[in-house]
Amino acid sequence: MAAEHQNLALLKTDIEVCETPPAEWDRFVLEHPGGKIYHLAQWSRMIRRIFGHPAFYIVIRNGEGIEGVLPLTEFHSFLFGRFAVSLPFINYGGALLSDPALAAPLNRFLINLRAERKYDYIELRFDAPVETALPTKSHKVTFFLDLPPDSETLFNSFKAKLRSQIRRPEKENMHARTGGAELLDDFYRVFALNMRELGTPVLPQRFFGEILQTFPDDAFIVTVYTPEGLAVAASFLLRYKGIMEIPWASSLREYNRYSPNMMLYWESLKLSIKKGCRMFDFGRCTPGSGTYQFKKQWNAREHPLSWAYVLPEGEKLPELNPDNRKFSLAIKVWAKLPLGVTKTLGPRIIRHIP
Repeated sequence: MAAEHQNLALLKTDIEVCETPPAEWDRFVLEHPGGKIYHLAQWSRMIRRIFGHPAFYIVIRNGEGIEGVLPLTEFHSFLFGRFAVSLPFINYGGALLSDPALAAPLNRFLINLRAERKYDYIELRFDAPVETALPTKSHKVTFFLDLPPDSETLFNSFKAKLRSQIRRPEKENMHARTGGAELLDDFYRVFALNMRELGTPVLPQRFFGEILQTFPDDAFIVTVYTPEGLAVAASFLLRYKGIMEIPWASSLREYNRYSPNMMLYWESLKLSIKKGCRMFDFGRCTPGSGTYQFKKQWNAREHPLSWAYVLPEGEKLPELNPDNRKFSLAIKVWAKLPLGVTKTLGPRIIRHIP
């Protein structure tokens, strides 16, 4: 009888694309256990405002109201083609559904949408492995760390070697600050330098400023300074539903011997506990990389991610990322450009690379 009721509900399902989110959108996101801060309507509005990309809100309804949502951002450039992403520039996106059975009609809808809008592909960034008929990539992971009520308990749970590494910057008289917009310039200087060294175009400073303005109670910056007051490591954090995520963190290579990144992550963890978070999300990384090994050492548990694709049958999965060997020469050249050039040109390029 339950299965029959479910089938009847699916028959009544209606899926539509909206240019503005319906009034119930955020309520659905807030109540859904898988909702992220990125699913909220104001996030897509912010992306559209900063980067100029069209934002769409796919809504699944039945007679009783919203049963699913999927935010999409559209990209169109001469170099990289025409495609849509849920969601760009960050780790997570994808559909939020009240019933897993809604995935099949949504996928059929997306297949038709891709063809109608002549997208090369649609990319859906899920925060966990998904059962789907769509082709997927599982090339990234994150790490989660459960947080105790106080930082002392967390510190004592670490191995002696890790505790020693955390204390290392203090011996060099380094210190940390936590805050918001007042630390943005210092954060961005470190971030831009690090991105240049990695050969990756940098996101615009305005992007981070807008996040701080849009989510003033849930966006934070942590910076680490030398005794002379020079910022040498910095992180940008987002809090949502008791989880603190660190999507962006950087440190300057010439100071690696003093381990400022250890102080940076420790202060970020302390801030998370202070803000009442129950879990820390270390952000995505590639298995086996140096970043992977760094995050693993914090006693965090590995969590696989999954990206699904709607694309023409037989097409290869897109590789629009720095790991693609086709971009290796461009990365090497970019890493040698003056910082002023990369800060000027980087945002113009990265707006086309999700």
